[in-house]
Parts: sequence; structure tokens; C-alpha cells
Amino acid sequence: MERIWLEQYDPEVPHALSYPDIVLPDLLTHAAARYPDRPALRFYGRVIRYRELDALANRFAHALMRQQIRKGGVVGLMLPNLPQMVIGYYGSLRAGAMVTPINPLYVESEIAHQVTDSGCETILALDQFYSRIKPLLGRTCLKRVILTGVEDYLPWLKRLLYPLKEMREGHRSPKTVDPAVHTMRQFMGGPAGPPSVEVRQNDIALLQYTGGTTGIPKGVVLTHHNLVCNTWQCRHWMPSLREGKEVFLGVLPFFHVYGMSACQNLAVSVAGSLALLPRFHVVEVLDTITRERVTVFPGIPAMYSAINNHHHLEQYDLQSVRLCISGAGPLSPSVQDRFEALAGARLVEGYGLTEAGPVTHVNPINRVTGERRRRSIGLPLPDTDAKIMDVETGERELPTGEVGELAVRGPQVMRGYWNRDEESRQVLRNGWLFTGDLARMDASGFFYIEDRKKDMIKSGGENVYPREVEEVLVRHPKVKEAVIVGVPQGLRGELIKAYVVLKDGEDATAVDILEHCRKDLAKFKVPKKVEFRSELPKTLVGKVLRRVLVEEELKKED
Repeated sequence: MERIWLEQYDPEVPHALSYPDIVLPDLLTHAAARYPDRPALRFYGRVIRYRELDALANRFAHALMRQQIRKGGVVGLMLPNLPQMVIGYYGSLRAGAMVTPINPLYVESEIAHQVTDSGCETILALDQFYSRIKPLLGRTCLKRVILTGVEDYLPWLKRLLYPLKEMREGHRSPKTVDPAVHTMRQFMGGPAGPPSVEVRQNDIALLQYTGGTTGIPKGVVLTHHNLVCNTWQCRHWMPSLREGKEVFLGVLPFFHVYGMSACQNLAVSVAGSLALLPRFHVVEVLDTITRERVTVFPGIPAMYSAINNHHHLEQYDLQSVRLCISGAGPLSPSVQDRFEALAGARLVEGYGLTEAGPVTHVNPINRVTGERRRRSIGLPLPDTDAKIMDVETGERELPTGEVGELAVRGPQVMRGYWNRDEESRQVLRNGWLFTGDLARMDASGFFYIEDRKKDMIKSGGENVYPREVEEVLVRHPKVKEAVIVGVPQGLRGELIKAYVVLKDGEDATAVDILEHCRKDLAKFKVPKKVEFRSELPKTLVGKVLRRVLVEEELKKED
């Protein structure tokens, strides 16, 4: 196919790449060999150098193998951005295991689904999450839990004081004598040399759970090759990245594939330092950028907007930042311009999806501001093809400028969905991944997203899939029908609103409905508003018209 976008590449970016014959943990091995004394992780004053991180990953791998976790086993990682997340990730992969990151916000039923569906027998988790994991031991395939605390990799003084902080905040480390439960400190005793496990490029590295375009979360199967290729594509898209010199802000959650690929793996591939933050708090982010002299900041639009709107920016020095890539939602030109003016950095928008490891498109890094294509997601990465297909059949490629479904192909595209052949066939057709996003391409090869995946809601930086929430709503004994929609809230994303039809003769309040949801849904999935109706707007065949409900909400704001 004709790749008209290649003419728009920055001159230093190759049109095609030669990929190294390595697996993901080799990124760490090579970084440690080249830069053993380079800080790999920076965590509230604790510095872990590459030779130490390499040894810790090896120790974790050996510990897994002593527990009879064989090649092809599944290890769950239920952690925020702590050193333990990075150690557990590369250590599990070195043992030949598959990693399945578990969102720390998940409630018990959501964790149980992912554990059961993936066949996960081991979870490395923050001790504060144990109460939601404990009920799964003995009634699912889960056999062991490895617990760790935030304090485990803090500097010694902070480690001593941290339990006092937890007590003040009402957090208590679980006390258990269950033989299925280990502490990470006890677990890590073992050799520091690499394990003798042969891991191949086509082995599965990641089972990343997502709802795809609809429905209950399912595992996206990404191989070592998929993820190494995407790392290499991102690395070469930013030719100014300096080996052994960059400091990455690690605030994007690594349990999401965007943070894992475009931050964690990318940083390790260039022996960069990762300044880890377990959550986004604007003051903490500004402090970290200033203190650690951050140079690369992968983020989402809401993060840059929060920095732009902070009242005391004069107290911080952002001039160290050079490169920023924004993803997971549309980047407002005003947010982009304001942040670049403050930091003196380049901020460009990209696009991807879990099924593509995730990055497929990024705007040119070195393009002068006046030449930018505003609101564009950019150009396909090297070795990535993209086209616009008709929505009705998915069989006819549309001409330039017309809106249709975006389809992509490249070495980063997933193998399929875990144990879901039919759903895999629906999105993988003749070597192309059909994204479910409506888009167009201009005459120069720049792509634009016109609408998001059908019905998906972006709330607080998280994907919320209506079907999952609606199934919980209709399980309420008084609810006859329910539908949720995302109401646009400007830079804050979308507000989740539920429309509920009660059974004849029943009475309920919004509080009743929301309390019911909180039992089975993570906080970010719970609707913020509830409206009771006698009926819902529907098509002639009975399909609920979500669009009508959204339009009604927008009219209220006008």
C-alpha cells in the first residue's frame, strides 16, 4: 500500500526498522551491562542502580521457580508504580511466566474474573489490597499471594517512619500465618544470577485485560516480540533520546499498557532513570520534576492541564523537560501551547490501543509549531500501516478525508484475545486490527479521530465499558432496565450517568442504586449521577439510543 505519511516523518526517523533479536527482560540485561551504576529507579530518595535492579529481577525469577511456577505460568501484578512493580515485571518474564497486571482499583469480583480467566496462580500485591484478594484463595485457581509494602524500598529512615504514617491514615498491614501468603522480603532470598529459562520472542509476555470495544474485560495476548517492537518504534520516533542520560517521569500507571510500554520499557531500553510516583498529585509531580530534573514526561491531557492550572508554578523549575507524549484522549491545543510555554518542552499527541501494544500513531517530535496539524493523532509509526474502512461492511477502503473505522497493522499488533477465538476474528481480519474508532486521514497522511470506540466512556483517565456497569445495575432487584452514558466534562473527561427504569410498583433512591454498584464495581466505574425514567429512548428494534440521552444532557448545559 502507498504510505503517503512517510514524507511527513522527521528527517532523522527511519521509514523501516531492524528489530533486535531479544525478549523484554533483555532490555534490562543490556542496560545493566552498559550502565551498571546508572540510577534505574528513583523512589522518594531511594536510588536503585541498574546492576541492583538486574539482580533483584533475577532473585524474583528464582523465587518464582522455587515455588514451581513454570514457563507459561501466569503472575498477577497488583501494584501502583513502586520499585516492586518493575522488579516483579522483569523478574516474572525472566522466569518465563506471563504477566497479567491487575488494576489496584478493582473490587473482589473484578479481581476474581481476571484471575479465573487468565489462570493466574500467583499475585504480587501491595499489602493494603490483601483484603480483596484473600477470599480468592481456595475458591479460584489462585495458589499464592506475595505481599509487599510501600516502605520496602524506601530509604532506611523513611522505612522506619512509614508504619506511623500508615497508622495515622488508618492502614494496617495484614497479619497472617497462611502458608499461601508470603512477604516479598522473605520471598527474595536466592541467587542474583540469571535463571536458566529459555524465553523466546514469540512467547506470550503479557495478558493485558481490556474491554476492547465492548463488554467484560478480556485478555489481550501480547508477545515479547510485540512489545519489543513497539518499544523500538517509540525509541526511534524520538531520535533525540540519549542513552544513559534521560530521566523519565514514571507517573503513568504501569498496570496500564500505555505506561508500561511508553514509559517503563522505553526508559529501560535507553538506560534511563525512572522517577516513580504511585499516583498523580500535581504538587508531588512538580516537586519530582524539579528535584529529579526530569527530561521525558509521558502523560495524559488531564496531567498537563493540572500543571498548567496550578497556582504556584513560579516555585518550580520545569525547564529540564524536553519531550512529552500525550495519549489516552484528545489533547486540547490550548493545553498543549500553555504547557510548552511553561516548560520549554515539546508536547505531542499520540494514539494507540491495548490490542496494539499500544502505540500506533504519534505526531512528529521536531516539527515546528506552525506546521503542526492541530487535533491530529499524528502519523503511523515505522512499519505500521493504517487505513480507513467503511463502517457497514469493513471491506471497502475509503478515500482521503472520509470518516470510517480505523484499521492498523504492524509488528506490535496482538496475537488475539485470550481464549476468545470468535472475538479475535471480529477485530483481526486479514492481518488488520479493526480498532472500533472512527477516523479520517488527510491528504498528507495525518490521521484524526472523529469519535471514540462506540459507547466507551473515558472517566478519570480510565476506560469504562457500559455493558459491564449496566449488567451490575440490572442485578438490583428493583431495576427493570438501565443504561449509562458519558456526559462530556471538558478537560476532566466524561461523567458517568445512569438512567434507570424501575420495575412496576417499585421505589428506590439514587443512593440505593449507587450503593449497589459500589459492591461490584471499582470506584471509577460507579455512576456519579442517577436519573429515574419511566422509559428509555429506543429504536424501532428496541436498541437504546444513547446518543439521544447525551444530546439531552448537552442541551441542559446550553
